Amino acid sequence: MTSPIRLALFASGSGTNAQKIIERFRSHPRITVDLVVCNKPGAGVLAIAAAAGIETLLIDRERFFRGDAYLPELRARGIDWIILAGFLWKVPSALIAGYPAHILNIHPALLPKYGGKGMYGHFVHEAVVAAREPQSGITIHLVDEQYDHGAHVFQATCDLSPSETPETLAVKIQALEHRYFPEVIEWTVLA
Repeated sequence: MTSPIRLALFASGSGTNAQKIIERFRSHPRITVDLVVCNKPGAGVLAIAAAAGIETLLIDRERFFRGDAYLPELRARGIDWIILAGFLWKVPSALIAGYPAHILNIHPALLPKYGGKGMYGHFVHEAVVAAREPQSGITIHLVDEQYDHGAHVFQATCDLSPSETPETLAVKIQALEHRYFPEVIEWTVLA
Protein backbone atom coordinates (compact mmCIF):
# COMPACT_ATOMS: atom_id res chain seq x y z
CA MET A 1 0.00 0.00 0.00
CA THR A 2 1.34 3.42 -0.94
CA SER A 3 1.48 6.24 1.59
CA PRO A 4 -1.23 8.89 1.28
CA ILE A 5 -0.75 12.18 -0.50
CA ARG A 6 -0.32 14.71 2.30
CA LEU A 7 -1.90 18.16 2.00
CA ALA A 8 -1.06 21.30 3.96
CA LEU A 9 -3.92 23.81 3.91
CA PHE A 10 -2.81 27.44 4.19
CA ALA A 11 -5.58 29.77 5.37
CA SER A 12 -5.92 33.19 6.99
CA GLY A 13 -9.56 33.49 7.96
CA SER A 14 -12.76 31.74 8.93
CA GLY A 15 -11.81 28.54 7.13
CA THR A 16 -15.02 27.69 5.27
CA ASN A 17 -13.08 26.31 2.29
CA ALA A 18 -10.71 24.45 4.61
CA GLN A 19 -13.73 22.89 6.35
CA LYS A 20 -15.08 21.54 3.04
CA ILE A 21 -11.64 20.21 2.07
CA ILE A 22 -11.18 18.51 5.46
CA GLU A 23 -14.63 16.91 5.15
CA ARG A 24 -13.87 15.66 1.62
CA PHE A 25 -10.63 13.94 2.63
CA ARG A 26 -11.49 12.81 6.19
CA SER A 27 -11.80 9.16 5.12
CA HIS A 28 -10.16 9.30 1.71
CA PRO A 29 -8.02 6.24 0.94
CA ARG A 30 -5.24 8.18 -0.86
CA ILE A 31 -5.32 11.82 0.31
CA THR A 32 -5.05 13.26 3.81
CA VAL A 33 -5.09 16.78 5.23
CA ASP A 34 -2.02 16.60 7.44
CA LEU A 35 -1.53 20.22 8.52
CA VAL A 36 -3.28 23.59 8.64
CA VAL A 37 -0.94 26.56 8.32
CA CYS A 38 -2.21 29.96 9.43
CA ASN A 39 -0.79 33.46 9.70
CA LYS A 40 -3.44 34.91 12.05
CA PRO A 41 -3.75 33.93 15.72
CA GLY A 42 -7.41 33.37 16.54
CA ALA A 43 -8.50 32.74 12.93
CA GLY A 44 -11.55 30.51 12.63
CA VAL A 45 -9.62 27.95 10.59
CA LEU A 46 -7.57 27.08 13.69
CA ALA A 47 -10.71 25.99 15.55
CA ILE A 48 -11.83 23.97 12.52
CA ALA A 49 -8.48 22.18 12.44
CA ALA A 50 -8.59 21.51 16.18
CA ALA A 51 -12.11 20.07 15.95
CA ALA A 52 -10.94 17.74 13.15
CA GLY A 53 -7.82 16.67 15.07
CA ILE A 54 -5.48 18.24 12.51
CA GLU A 55 -2.25 19.82 13.68
CA THR A 56 -1.71 23.52 13.06
CA LEU A 57 1.30 25.69 12.43
CA LEU A 58 1.07 29.40 13.19
CA ILE A 59 3.59 31.20 11.00
CA ASP A 60 5.56 34.41 11.42
CA ARG A 61 5.85 36.97 8.60
CA GLU A 62 9.61 37.50 8.99
CA ARG A 63 10.52 33.81 8.80
CA PHE A 64 8.00 33.13 6.04
CA PHE A 65 9.29 35.86 3.73
CA ARG A 66 12.94 36.28 4.71
CA GLY A 67 13.77 32.98 6.36
CA ASP A 68 13.30 29.36 5.34
CA ALA A 69 9.55 29.78 4.53
CA TYR A 70 8.88 26.88 6.94
CA LEU A 71 10.15 24.39 4.36
CA PRO A 72 11.86 22.23 7.04
CA GLU A 73 8.54 21.72 8.87
CA LEU A 74 6.67 20.93 5.66
CA ARG A 75 9.32 18.48 4.48
CA ALA A 76 9.56 16.80 7.91
CA ARG A 77 5.83 16.09 7.71
CA GLY A 78 6.12 14.73 4.18
CA ILE A 79 3.78 17.36 2.73
CA ASP A 80 3.20 16.69 -0.98
CA TRP A 81 0.87 19.56 -1.91
CA ILE A 82 0.13 23.02 -0.51
CA ILE A 83 -3.45 24.18 -0.90
CA LEU A 84 -4.17 27.90 -0.47
CA ALA A 85 -7.68 28.12 0.95
CA GLY A 86 -8.12 31.81 1.66
CA PHE A 87 -4.48 32.51 2.46
CA LEU A 88 -3.81 36.24 2.11
CA TRP A 89 -0.02 36.40 1.96
CA LYS A 90 1.89 36.10 -1.30
CA VAL A 91 3.78 32.82 -1.42
CA PRO A 92 7.55 33.45 -1.26
CA SER A 93 9.94 32.20 -3.94
CA ALA A 94 11.55 29.70 -1.54
CA LEU A 95 8.23 27.91 -1.05
CA ILE A 96 7.43 27.94 -4.79
CA ALA A 97 10.88 26.47 -5.50
CA GLY A 98 10.34 23.84 -2.80
CA TYR A 99 6.94 22.83 -4.22
CA PRO A 100 7.13 23.42 -7.99
CA ALA A 101 3.70 22.92 -9.61
CA HIS A 102 2.44 21.59 -6.26
CA ILE A 103 0.79 24.71 -4.82
CA LEU A 104 -2.87 25.20 -5.69
CA ASN A 105 -4.86 28.39 -5.12
CA ILE A 106 -8.50 29.40 -5.51
CA HIS A 107 -9.40 32.92 -6.65
CA PRO A 108 -12.93 34.40 -6.44
CA ALA A 109 -13.09 35.65 -10.04
CA LEU A 110 -12.51 34.53 -13.60
CA LEU A 111 -8.81 35.17 -14.04
CA PRO A 112 -7.06 36.86 -15.71
CA LYS A 113 -9.66 39.52 -14.84
CA TYR A 114 -9.80 40.88 -11.29
CA GLY A 115 -6.57 39.34 -10.06
CA GLY A 116 -3.37 40.74 -8.67
CA LYS A 117 -2.18 42.43 -5.51
CA GLY A 118 -5.03 43.56 -3.28
CA MET A 119 -7.65 41.66 -5.26
CA TYR A 120 -9.20 39.27 -2.78
CA GLY A 121 -12.56 38.75 -1.11
CA HIS A 122 -14.93 41.68 -1.16
CA PHE A 123 -12.49 43.83 -3.17
CA VAL A 124 -12.92 41.42 -6.08
CA HIS A 125 -16.71 41.30 -5.77
CA GLU A 126 -16.94 45.12 -5.58
CA ALA A 127 -14.86 45.47 -8.74
CA VAL A 128 -16.86 42.84 -10.65
CA VAL A 129 -20.21 44.45 -9.70
CA ALA A 130 -18.94 47.99 -10.43
CA ALA A 131 -17.85 46.87 -13.92
CA ARG A 132 -21.33 45.41 -14.53
CA GLU A 133 -19.88 42.09 -15.60
CA PRO A 134 -22.52 39.61 -16.82
CA GLN A 135 -20.64 36.72 -15.17
CA SER A 136 -18.13 35.99 -12.46
CA GLY A 137 -16.87 32.78 -10.97
CA ILE A 138 -13.87 31.01 -9.53
CA THR A 139 -10.47 30.10 -10.88
CA ILE A 140 -8.38 27.30 -9.40
CA HIS A 141 -4.78 27.64 -10.52
CA LEU A 142 -1.23 26.59 -9.82
CA VAL A 143 0.84 29.19 -8.01
CA ASP A 144 3.87 30.85 -9.54
CA GLU A 145 5.80 33.95 -8.49
CA GLN A 146 3.19 36.45 -9.69
CA TYR A 147 -0.14 37.12 -8.00
CA ASP A 148 -2.97 35.07 -9.55
CA HIS A 149 -0.89 34.17 -12.58
CA GLY A 150 -0.14 30.43 -12.61
CA ALA A 151 -1.62 27.89 -15.01
CA HIS A 152 -5.39 27.54 -14.71
CA VAL A 153 -6.63 24.13 -13.63
CA PHE A 154 -10.38 24.87 -13.50
CA GLN A 155 -12.95 27.65 -13.79
CA ALA A 156 -16.66 27.72 -12.93
CA THR A 157 -19.05 30.60 -13.63
CA CYS A 158 -22.18 32.18 -12.27
CA ASP A 159 -24.43 34.83 -13.80
CA LEU A 160 -24.86 38.25 -12.23
CA SER A 161 -28.31 39.75 -11.96
CA PRO A 162 -28.99 43.44 -12.78
CA SER A 163 -29.49 44.05 -9.04
CA GLU A 164 -26.33 42.15 -7.96
CA THR A 165 -24.44 43.52 -4.98
CA PRO A 166 -20.98 42.54 -3.76
CA GLU A 167 -22.68 40.73 -0.86
CA THR A 168 -25.02 38.65 -3.04
CA LEU A 169 -22.15 37.87 -5.41
CA ALA A 170 -20.02 36.72 -2.46
CA VAL A 171 -22.69 34.14 -1.59
CA LYS A 172 -22.73 32.82 -5.17
CA ILE A 173 -18.94 32.63 -5.32
CA GLN A 174 -18.66 30.85 -1.98
CA ALA A 175 -21.17 28.24 -3.18
CA LEU A 176 -18.97 27.60 -6.24
CA GLU A 177 -15.85 27.36 -4.06
CA HIS A 178 -17.43 24.86 -1.69
CA ARG A 179 -18.84 22.77 -4.53
CA TYR A 180 -15.76 22.56 -6.74
CA PHE A 181 -12.54 23.20 -4.78
CA PRO A 182 -12.37 19.86 -2.91
CA GLU A 183 -13.21 17.92 -6.09
CA VAL A 184 -10.64 19.78 -8.20
CA ILE A 185 -7.98 19.26 -5.51
CA GLU A 186 -8.70 15.54 -5.60
CA TRP A 187 -8.30 15.06 -9.33
CA THR A 188 -5.34 17.44 -9.51
CA VAL A 189 -3.24 15.77 -6.82
CA LEU A 190 -4.12 12.28 -8.07
CA ALA A 191 -3.26 13.11 -11.71
